[in-house]
Amino acid sequence: MNTYERNTDIQEIPLSTPYFRDKVKRFLEANGLRMESLDSYYAFVDGEGELLAGAGLAGSVLKCLAVSESHRSSGMLVPLVSRIMSEHPGPLKVFTKPEYQAVFESMGFRLLASAPLAVLLENGRGLEQYCSYLRSFRREGRTGVVVMNANPFTLGHQYLLQQASSQVDHLFVIPVKEDCSDFLYEERLAMIRAAVADLCHSERSEESMCYEGPTAEGNYFSGRCPKNQFPSAIATPTRCHSERSEESNRITVLEGSEYVISAVTFPTYFLKDLSMAAQTQMQLDVDLYTRWIAPALGASVRFVGSEPLDALTNRYNQLITNSVVVPRMELDGAPVSASRVRSALSLGRFGEASALCPVSSRPYLLAALAQRALLLELDTPLKPGLVCPESSGAHSDMNYSVMAAGIRALRPFWSQMALAPDAPSLIALGIEAEKAMLAATGGVNTHRGAIFCLGIALNAAMRSFPDNGRFSQSANYQRDMQIALCNIAGSILCNQLNVNNLTKTPLTGARAIAATGYRQLFEDWLPYYRSGAGALRTLLKIMSTLDDTCVVHRVGKERAERVKEEILRFAQNDNEGNQNDNEGNQKDRLQSLCEEFAAERISPGGAADMLALTIFIHSILS
Repeated sequence: MNTYERNTDIQEIPLSTPYFRDKVKRFLEANGLRMESLDSYYAFVDGEGELLAGAGLAGSVLKCLAVSESHRSSGMLVPLVSRIMSEHPGPLKVFTKPEYQAVFESMGFRLLASAPLAVLLENGRGLEQYCSYLRSFRREGRTGVVVMNANPFTLGHQYLLQQASSQVDHLFVIPVKEDCSDFLYEERLAMIRAAVADLCHSERSEESMCYEGPTAEGNYFSGRCPKNQFPSAIATPTRCHSERSEESNRITVLEGSEYVISAVTFPTYFLKDLSMAAQTQMQLDVDLYTRWIAPALGASVRFVGSEPLDALTNRYNQLITNSVVVPRMELDGAPVSASRVRSALSLGRFGEASALCPVSSRPYLLAALAQRALLLELDTPLKPGLVCPESSGAHSDMNYSVMAAGIRALRPFWSQMALAPDAPSLIALGIEAEKAMLAATGGVNTHRGAIFCLGIALNAAMRSFPDNGRFSQSANYQRDMQIALCNIAGSILCNQLNVNNLTKTPLTGARAIAATGYRQLFEDWLPYYRSGAGALRTLLKIMSTLDDTCVVHRVGKERAERVKEEILRFAQNDNEGNQNDNEGNQKDRLQSLCEEFAAERISPGGAADMLALTIFIHSILS
């Protein structure tokens, strides 16, 4: 084997620069590979700047390894990979062509899976450790496995588990761990566990149900209690316990890993790209499951749902050996799918989404709608004084990306707030949510008001659902929710003020609005938004009627009143639809307001919170 020339050098290629990224892309294409998402790329570069050999890194995975045809006997691969390993000392995995397998094995890598066009190897003990974890759950008898993304968990997923568990002595459920979905891994895992708990206790008598969760007193409860006597039983059960009877505890929900449908084993799964690359990755993922995962669990069968809508998943299912295909559940003549639920949520239609999911998924659907409401508020353009896509408004300490970071940090807390059993628990979650927000934004308060009002609304939404667990669009639901909002806000304020009578302490701002059960929202802002006014016009209406303490704090009460008058005049002119006016003139006047508010540091943050709350309430009533 020839050695590489001394006038060559290993360099990290700056992929952030379009010129160099295109250069890497052309190099890979010339060697029969396509450019993938990479964190970094290292290459041997000759004196003229030409790439002779290269390797990329995405997370802990080596990929896009290529050596130019004229240098494939020059021994460049080993020093190249050694350089990457020295700079990234953690365990690494590698996708590569079968002809390079021996080279990597000589460097301490171990084969995980193989396919005709690629192999997957690892130089750590990650898979060995995960298999050891799996072996600790092995059961006697016929054992099956279901791998699911549950993005989110639907009635279709529930049906699949029911059918699968009826055909085996024990069923293992492995959630996809990769956070490339609309719902976070922890949310999807919680939804699966909650649904499995429901399946478990549905086999027991209706008079004695099993629960797990916080009590009204803030204590943690796990065990059995008479039906309808669990204190503050807002949350559905979340887990089966090993001490329960075998006949009703036949499903175990395991932790997911990067060894089962992940960005490591099957990255194009998340792109839904049915290509030759996807075909190879499917084969690798299936081979890894067959070699390692199934034997570790002692599983003899893998259950999959029929896939009439997704060609990639359908092809993946066909490659699995010893599989049983469960026909897809249908509702209203159409297959129940997570994509239908996500589509409904994207349009703010909770009723439609909820009808396709078990009750236990509701807190997570509500969490998605809370995030949607915040993003819709943030994405609304030309908001006087407020951060939006094109401006930081009156703020010097925050911009669009900072606001978006705050929203992302809050996502895990929304479902917990929906399930909080009492005011102290809700307050504690709000405090933790605020800490997470500040950590994500570098100490900038982006959404403190939203944490307060959306936390109350989420909890009220869960408390207001009918006892039969079915969503209702009746007027009673809206009434019950408003009553719940008022009661929860009252409990929180009593707790914060440490008094039993709110009238002893005058309430202002967000507290005063909350104490009324957001009456102004239900009687004024929400009907206006639901009439088709849109987010911006609704914001202006809120600004013209709300005593915004954020504005008062910045410019004083007198100027705050004039702000309301200015916005009211603009909104009235806009609503009258002056025939001689045009959209351009209206936009110019609104732009002038934005510039005026920014110059005076007028930021109607309270109105922004009320807009997000209005959008959220609208979505759960739709």
